[in-house]
Amino acid sequence: MVRSQEISRNLSRVEEEIDQALELSGRERSEITLIAVTKNFPVSDIEILYDLGIREFGENRDQEAREKVRYFQESSHHQFESMRWHFQGQLQRNKLASISSWAHMVHSVDDKKYLKGLSEGAVKNGRHIQCLIQISLDEYPTAGRGGTDVAGAREILATFEREKSQLRGITLAGVMGVAPLNNSPAEAFSRLAEIFAGIGSGSESGSESGMKILSAGMSGDFHEAILAGATHLRIGSSILGSR
Repeated sequence: MVRSQEISRNLSRVEEEIDQALELSGRERSEITLIAVTKNFPVSDIEILYDLGIREFGENRDQEAREKVRYFQESSHHQFESMRWHFQGQLQRNKLASISSWAHMVHSVDDKKYLKGLSEGAVKNGRHIQCLIQISLDEYPTAGRGGTDVAGAREILATFEREKSQLRGITLAGVMGVAPLNNSPAEAFSRLAEIFAGIGSGSESGSESGMKILSAGMSGDFHEAILAGATHLRIGSSILGSR
């Protein structure tokens, strides 16, 4: 099968499943942002997705993402200007400046120590980045998955509120969670939604926080994420296959 046909077919199937979940939850398609996770896939696949109407793309590795972003920025075709890039991998201090040069949204802030570096990098590049606090949904800490607990999330938010004047390059826009490996994603996303409601109301910081984004749901569990109130889905293999 031609690659463009394969991706188109897979994307149509995903959209059908999204519509089914939305119907069950009484929500509208406009409430959902679909991020196509393109890590490990070539720019040719991204071009196909763009032609199919996708504008949000997710990457986990800075170097790979930076090269892809540069490819589209240097393209002689201006139709790629509406692309938005999401960083979803674990953060490292030595990568913050680079990530800040291309990412529109960072989903994986799990420590207050990353706020200053992301903001400074964004300001240096004349940009503004939306950041999400990654909440760990694992019962026990799991190496390589990242995320903080509720206390850590409160600390991140409190630090941002306290130092907001020095963090002009970023906004804390919501939370992100990855379903646990061996437990029910529905239960985990329900818990994430409760945490999000508490933080998003401003009750954690004593002010209106403006946290509106709930990033949850990947290829194997986006149905449950939608039912729990997710606003952003991060879907890779269901659209592009395994790599």
